[in-house]
Amino acid sequence: MIRTWCAIGIMACVSVMPADLRAEQIEISIGYLRLETPPRAVLSGLDPIPPARGIIGAELALKDNQTTGGFLGHQYTMDVVSLAPEGDVIAAAQAMFDTHDLVLLDMAAGALLQVADLPVVQSVLLFNVSSKAPSLRDGDCRANLFHTVPELGMEADALMQVLMEKRWTKLALIEGPSAEDAALAQSYRDAARKFGLKIVSEARWSFDTDLRRAAAREVPLFTQDFKAHDVVLVADAHDDFARYIEHNTWEPRPVAGAVGLVAEAWAPVVEQWGAAQLQSRFEDLAQRDMTAEDYAAWAAVRVIGEAVTRTGSADPAVLRDYILSDGFELAAFQGRPLSFRTWNGQMRQPIPVVNAHAQVASAPPDGFEHARNPLDTLGLDQMESDCHAFEN
Repeated sequence: MIRTWCAIGIMACVSVMPADLRAEQIEISIGYLRLETPPRAVLSGLDPIPPARGIIGAELALKDNQTTGGFLGHQYTMDVVSLAPEGDVIAAAQAMFDTHDLVLLDMAAGALLQVADLPVVQSVLLFNVSSKAPSLRDGDCRANLFHTVPELGMEADALMQVLMEKRWTKLALIEGPSAEDAALAQSYRDAARKFGLKIVSEARWSFDTDLRRAAAREVPLFTQDFKAHDVVLVADAHDDFARYIEHNTWEPRPVAGAVGLVAEAWAPVVEQWGAAQLQSRFEDLAQRDMTAEDYAAWAAVRVIGEAVTRTGSADPAVLRDYILSDGFELAAFQGRPLSFRTWNGQMRQPIPVVNAHAQVASAPPDGFEHARNPLDTLGLDQMESDCHAFEN
């Protein structure tokens, strides 16, 4: 019988096995391949993007895996390749797959699919840690590709569930000018329809004014004609103009979406269920707050560690089968165990809904039920998904 002990001081669980099994050495080499996103000009430079966002989350998880693995004879290493936006991601991927069969991919959906479709990748287990594109969980899914970052729809559903619980059901939507803003706005529309909220007014943001000087004058006029509403919902995927909407609207209303009340996989204000300790350990390592991108990469490496611990194997096929099994669970400081959807490889996870200073809720709230798992009320459900790669 395998017994599990949890050391609270390091928040790690160690399986206590017979000495002969513990002595068996397993080397687990993880690859991290990142294609950097070109910098985008935004109105404010107050929140620069950390240069190692995601990577340090993976490094922290590697330390966690090594803590557990040290008792079991498991040795973890990680090799990071970070390319400039114009880098040759295909050549880098082929070189990485020569020596790694467990790889985290940190890149946009288009590049990710190019990598995932390389012939050599069929024997590699991949983890998407940055792209929220719904298509990757739908018609563009791949059988060996798992997602520890939530899709857009999961975060939109989480926000709508919390607004519904608060009975803030009439929404005014402001949509930014970019294609990413349009995708985010559509996710809000879909989620509002799914949970019975109503978008009563919509407006497209097209100002090129310097809102750092003009927000108090421009935003009230921009929002003056909104029909009676409970919340102003802002679709701003690049954190460009949203910060200037809050407290400048014509009617005094809460703001949600990209600012104000925000649904995201992780935030510095998450502190329940031992999360404060994870936040502290990350800050000690990185000298900054842990972001949602860091959390997705941390979760991917911890998924690998948990699967290796439970199976005693580093074989990608063995790990994949276990990760998709009913026996897999990951304790990840969210109050509920995380697992994976067997139809598209998306990690089930609660979504914190936060403001700048505190966690307001964890979605799904009580009362949102599902025949399989309450977490499946967030995002693309099996009957809605056109992913068939996991059926065999």
